[in-house]
Amino acid sequence: MNNEQLDRWNEPVINIQNLNHYFGTGQLRKQVLYNINLEVYPGEIVIMTGPSGSGKTTLLTLLGGLRSAQEGSIKIMGIELCGAGKNKLVEVRRNTGYIFQAHNLLKCLTAKQNVQMSLDLHPEILPQEVNIRATQMLEAVGLGERINYYPENLSGGQKQRVAIARALVSHPKLVLADEPTAALDSKSGRDVVEIMQKLAKEQGCTILLVTHDNRILDVADRIVHMEDGCLTKDDAIIATASH
Repeated sequence: MNNEQLDRWNEPVINIQNLNHYFGTGQLRKQVLYNINLEVYPGEIVIMTGPSGSGKTTLLTLLGGLRSAQEGSIKIMGIELCGAGKNKLVEVRRNTGYIFQAHNLLKCLTAKQNVQMSLDLHPEILPQEVNIRATQMLEAVGLGERINYYPENLSGGQKQRVAIARALVSHPKLVLADEPTAALDSKSGRDVVEIMQKLAKEQGCTILLVTHDNRILDVADRIVHMEDGCLTKDDAIIATASH
């Protein structure tokens, strides 16, 4: 590995500096994030904990380019999101997989079609390749026999597996996951997180995962905590020897 490759590996995938965020305007303006600073490096799995309403989902949507950053700096893979134009945001989304808490599958599309949608931002991928990739990714998450099922015919755990497949099918450099186990029982929750962990490690991407689920904290390399819009220092360093 040459020096340029080493420098690239040592650059944070997520680099947040002095980030503040507000909802509303005028007298109704309320600050929801306070001076957030965070760096997450290539290949890391970082879990963010904290009570409901503490700002975790707001921060995740800012990182995913789903909401505009207002004050401070957010760099994703070296691209500044604060004040970024549409083209820059699309570039970031191309390299980011987002797993929503409610999975957000389109009911009118099959599992495979939902996964294929994630590849729409990649015009360089040929249609036949889109079909192959979507099928292979659903097989990888254990849904090979359900690729043509509609969401209404899938269990909660299966829907979340489709959401994971959709997030990972484009081999993103970053995966942002918002409470991916919230609606799942203990076994299903464990299964989907281990699938995320395995596929992400195989693809060499970085994961930032928001959760209230203490049962999955051991998959993290590092844990950070959000409280009242403030991000505290790392709660723990999880030994990676078991990975």
